Amino acid sequence: MTDAIKNAVRDGYGGVARQGLGSHQEGMRTIANAFGYSAEELASIPDEANMGLSCGNPIALATLRPGETVVDLGSGGGLDVFLAAQEVGPDGQAIGIDMTADMVDLARANAEKGDYSNVVFHLAEIESMPLATGTVDCVISNCVLNLCADKDAALAEVFRILKPGGRLAISDIALKKELPAGFRNEVAAWNGCIGGALTIEENRASLARAGFSDVAIQDSGADLNVYKEGGSAACCGPEPSCCAPEPACCDGDIAGSDPGPAEFHETMTQLLEAIDVNDYAASVKIFAIKS
Repeated sequence: MTDAIKNAVRDGYGGVARQGLGSHQEGMRTIANAFGYSAEELASIPDEANMGLSCGNPIALATLRPGETVVDLGSGGGLDVFLAAQEVGPDGQAIGIDMTADMVDLARANAEKGDYSNVVFHLAEIESMPLATGTVDCVISNCVLNLCADKDAALAEVFRILKPGGRLAISDIALKKELPAGFRNEVAAWNGCIGGALTIEENRASLARAGFSDVAIQDSGADLNVYKEGGSAACCGPEPSCCAPEPACCDGDIAGSDPGPAEFHETMTQLLEAIDVNDYAASVKIFAIKS
């Protein structure tokens, strides 16, 4: 099932990368603003780096310093990589990791548009990053770890690349209570950042198993229904669907056939219509240190 989840996530977000989304669209700006990005920050980076996929602003947690090396897990179009590059300056480096070829292609094109000299993007999985051990000052992530089917493997790899004393600063989705029956196996729920989410205590335990200390996890209090403002292809707010508000009404179970990018947006809408995500999940800020 792990490979099926991974393929579903890769195909779904590959479709998002090809849709031409960006801060020129009001819905994408609204989502980013709701999760802590200022208009000035969005204006300072390439337009298509913001595709409405955020659930927080990890840059605000990371306290990046000039000269540091920072890695963004699941970097998408490069939103947080480009903002991090501004913080670490010309003597630092911002590295994006993404397993979706379309996202990496988009991010590299955005980097060329913005003429960034201190960023690099790798096509790789978080569980196996092409980075040397103990070379990274800070790892950030934005609504991505919940998409990893093997979170322990992902966190072990994050721990490996961090320097002693290095920090993990991420925004993610955490569950407040058990999802309705069947949702764990829905492609829509996984691509919608909920199907693979852990509770706050499960996140804390996973970080401890990886070796992290000084773990702090805080509910941001953000309204997850803001994704509906995206209108098309947000993390949890895509194009309108004609289907009934029941996740089972479309063929999208992970054990079955791949729904493809078109159905990805339809099933995402069904997810939002089927449940009030705020009842089941929360946007959280997670910070931890490699002892």
